[in-house]
Amino acid sequence: MTAAAKTRLANVAEWLAAAERITVLTGAGISTDSGIPDYRGPNGVWTRNPEAQRMSTIQDYVADPEVRKRAWQSRKVHPAWNAEPNDAHRALAGLEKTGKLTALVTQNIDELHQRAGSSREKVIELHGTIWWAECLTCGVRSPMADELARVSDDEPDPSCALCGGILKSATISFGQQLDPAVLRAAWAAAQRCDLFLAMGTSLMVQPAAGLCDVAVEAGARFVVVNAEPTPYDDIADTVLREPIGEILPALVAAVVEERT
Repeated sequence: MTAAAKTRLANVAEWLAAAERITVLTGAGISTDSGIPDYRGPNGVWTRNPEAQRMSTIQDYVADPEVRKRAWQSRKVHPAWNAEPNDAHRALAGLEKTGKLTALVTQNIDELHQRAGSSREKVIELHGTIWWAECLTCGVRSPMADELARVSDDEPDPSCALCGGILKSATISFGQQLDPAVLRAAWAAAQRCDLFLAMGTSLMVQPAAGLCDVAVEAGARFVVVNAEPTPYDDIADTVLREPIGEILPALVAAVVEERT
């Protein structure tokens, strides 16, 4: 690690220690160490197969049964079913225990934060969860495992058992509106923090990326932790490129040690 990188890490450690209200935004990059690929990275799902993005676009999903069939097959083998939380997830759960963490806003749909020990009250799932299915017509939710059990050659695109409507994962696809209550909670968390960390996210998707602007305008320090450049690097107080799974546990451990 270069001297400049060590200085940046030391600065972030000082800011973590001094902060009283920390809000963290996480993206796919925090779950790659758990075996869940990101979307836009060099080896991302959409980088390797641009056609896969159609399965995450609501207009294509609703209009094309073939897209839905491919989506159901993709869900059956999604790595989230076997993934385990990694050191970065556990570090954020540890940060919550210090009392400094105001909210953990995530773009991820894998629920690894909760499984690592982060309280459900602190986790704000901007883009929903893959662990549940939802009917686009009547809105009823059902466990994803139950719907996946129905997927077969005879039923490649299962419909809602209640009303016959189109089923999809309870996640936000491109073209879908975020839940207003969830978005308000995320906005409030960004406004009231004194340190905002964006970790493992490309910051290319709105309105999630806009939380950075909200935090900065409210006077918070802003740190980007991401392997690739983001559109928000220029307004960040510092940018860390080191692997999240290596630096975050060390940073949080220093905070915990100082408070004990």
